[in-house]
Amino acid sequence: MTEEKKAAGYQPVTPAVVEELKSIVGEKYVLVDDEEKLKEYSHDEVAEEKYHGMPEVVVKPNSTEEVSAIMKLANREKIPVTPQGAKSGLSGGGVPVMGGILLSVERMNRILEIDQANMMAIAEPGIITNDFSAAVEKEGLFFAGYPMSLLTCYLGGNVAENAGGGKAIKYGVTGRYILGMEVVLPSGEIAFYGGKRVKDVTGYNMVQLMVGSEGTLGIFTKIIVKLIPLPKAKTDMMVLFEDLETAIGIVPKIMTEVGVTPTGIEFMDRLTLETSCKHLGESLEQYKNAGAFLIIEVDGNDEEQVLNECLDIGDLCTENGAIDAFVAQTPSDQERIWKLRRNAAEAFKAISPRQTLEDIVVPMSEIPKVLPVLEELSKKYDVFIPCYGHAGDGNLHATVVKNPEHSEGRWQEILPKVLADMYAEINKLGGTISGEHGIGNKRKQFLPLVLGETEIESMKSIKRALDPNNILNPGKIFDI
Repeated sequence: MTEEKKAAGYQPVTPAVVEELKSIVGEKYVLVDDEEKLKEYSHDEVAEEKYHGMPEVVVKPNSTEEVSAIMKLANREKIPVTPQGAKSGLSGGGVPVMGGILLSVERMNRILEIDQANMMAIAEPGIITNDFSAAVEKEGLFFAGYPMSLLTCYLGGNVAENAGGGKAIKYGVTGRYILGMEVVLPSGEIAFYGGKRVKDVTGYNMVQLMVGSEGTLGIFTKIIVKLIPLPKAKTDMMVLFEDLETAIGIVPKIMTEVGVTPTGIEFMDRLTLETSCKHLGESLEQYKNAGAFLIIEVDGNDEEQVLNECLDIGDLCTENGAIDAFVAQTPSDQERIWKLRRNAAEAFKAISPRQTLEDIVVPMSEIPKVLPVLEELSKKYDVFIPCYGHAGDGNLHATVVKNPEHSEGRWQEILPKVLADMYAEINKLGGTISGEHGIGNKRKQFLPLVLGETEIESMKSIKRALDPNNILNPGKIFDI
């Protein structure tokens, strides 16, 4: 047991506890004394090992009742419990930094109901978001709040992080579509908040308190998702600009002058596109004169109207400095465009695994002011900071990439300084340190840069009230 864990008053997972866990979920679904298998659950997509943590035991429940029994056991024995989904997070939010019990929801992966009459669905937290989306689309319905990583992430993780994505400018983020949930509290008690109701002001809004709480207040076991009719038409376009400032500057004009709210507006700088093209084996020939790119998606129920709206947006862009605009009407052309954006993070990992993907967010009008800040930091610390992200909602994925010429020691020395400077400047612009990835254990040291003591203490008060023994996902967001 680590000194930090001892100081927090946590107890180890004993053989007796392991046997009790086996009696709850079955011996087959308890992993213990197998370092190789346990290590698979020790991290998410954050590469730095200092944000990893080995569980003492992994348990895989299959029902609300089993989750409840595990939490009652853990609360009684003062053993920390970390809920975990697909391990696709980017903040260390599902990492067992205090050891203890790793509770994986991977077996709780069912869609329990698709309610056509109310346009709702009820699903368990371990279903892959893409599978959930595909299932409701077969019914002519649409889950509009899904994130960019829908192919791998779980619905429960999306709710825990209040994940966003490329469609947030028109449809909003995950939390907009979560109307109810069954939750196992740290004590093991089972609560049901909300329901299939579009309007509900009966007491505190516990649903939205749980959304985005990063698994620190409760474990979701059933989630009620609001659906909307599936759009019948969709068109994508790529618009080329000489520089990123011009590209970003056009974004508010699209909505105010054309009068169209695109489904999404993504941007990439030159370095990002070059890196992604190289990674995917794509030709850069048609993009050779461009320094920045917008990917714009428009959807609706009439194909002709959607196409005309794209053409209007293209005209506006060319009148305001765009080099060219390509409309991708076929699914293959649309996939080719979006593939460049979706693979940006992986492309940079291939160049240098030593990097940190950030998701700073500012008011949309302030995006152009962020870019000079990133350029200045890049020069000051001699690192690469390529930038891409969601231009329509102010969420930028500024990725600090280690200069291959720097030693590992220098990288470890300067990275906290780069992030602290970046976050401080973003705060001055009315922004904050995370728009969709969460705080977890990766960003908690920087939380005081953007939130005051009063705000943080009020959050801690909620945590203490619901989890007085601080056993559920400890070490995340802030320290108690």
